[in-house]
Amino acid sequence: MLEQLEKIEKRYTEIEEAIATPEVAANIPELTRLAKERAALEDIVGLYRRYLRTVKALEDTEHLLDTERDEEMLALAREEHQSLKEQQESLYEGLKIALLPKDPNAGRNIIMEIRAGTGGDEAKLFAADLFHMYTRYAELKGWKVDVIDLSESAAGVFKEVIFEIDGEEVYNRLKFESGVHRVQRVPVTEAAGRIHTSTATVAVLPVAEEVEVDISPDELRVDIFHSGGAGGQNVNKVATAVRLTHLPTGLVVVCQDERSQLRNRQKAMDVLRARLLAMEQEKQQSEVTDARRSQIGTAERSEKIRTYNFPQDRLTDHRIGLSVHNLPKLLQGYLDDVIDALATDEQARLLQSAGI
Repeated sequence: MLEQLEKIEKRYTEIEEAIATPEVAANIPELTRLAKERAALEDIVGLYRRYLRTVKALEDTEHLLDTERDEEMLALAREEHQSLKEQQESLYEGLKIALLPKDPNAGRNIIMEIRAGTGGDEAKLFAADLFHMYTRYAELKGWKVDVIDLSESAAGVFKEVIFEIDGEEVYNRLKFESGVHRVQRVPVTEAAGRIHTSTATVAVLPVAEEVEVDISPDELRVDIFHSGGAGGQNVNKVATAVRLTHLPTGLVVVCQDERSQLRNRQKAMDVLRARLLAMEQEKQQSEVTDARRSQIGTAERSEKIRTYNFPQDRLTDHRIGLSVHNLPKLLQGYLDDVIDALATDEQARLLQSAGI
């Protein structure tokens, strides 16, 4: 690993020297390319240099421990040695993580789709609970939430909701939420107090840039219609809702949340691009050709990634065997402990597979 880091630092130095030459300074395309490459290496090189300085300081302290006779100085040296040892170990672990391949979707915003699964009205209520949980989490993080499409079967009960979340590190934090979520609780309509089991599906799609997914107008069928649901007189007077059908794949996207037809079309295009990008990335990985299906399965109870057990006040993530309590707080968006555990598990698996 250290040999690999040495090569990276050498390349970084070569780039800096090249950028300083008049020839490169006069060649704007080459200067831009080298500047991007330097920026990509800057953090890991800085971390590696801190590691080298710490190793050197540790060697100097060890030499002092071998030669010093003054007890007071020795006590200070021992304390410094322990502190430097801890710093070295921490920096070494940080370097291992920094060397892992970067997720191609890191840094992207996301489109999240939540749909009621097995369980009738209780599943629809649970889908609404998940939506409120994620929007509250986004609020706590300072992220922006923009609803794209919402299908309510009753007030506060969702059949389906699609929304975009914009902010820093959105995909990296919420990518673990894709899958089937199961809830076990007593519905308010259950007179006998029996526990019901219901599911909702969550799909997390990275937002695609327009240049990444080229959609020809010939591949689209666009339907304009009157919005349903809230919206006042505008709903009845103006046709603003947009339905896009991508003819090559059969994907259909509907957006009717905005009063502007143009804005609804822009939002629908964002969803379509995200779905097409996810499909292409899955295809490249030779796993499946439909990213959403791989994420959410068929919504059967047995395909769960997580269970929200209300009688026992417990959330269990079945992928890593994690159980935490205080469901009311978790459903208010306080998810960092769960997401941190999933991120740590992912790092451990990546390190193991990379042999680092």
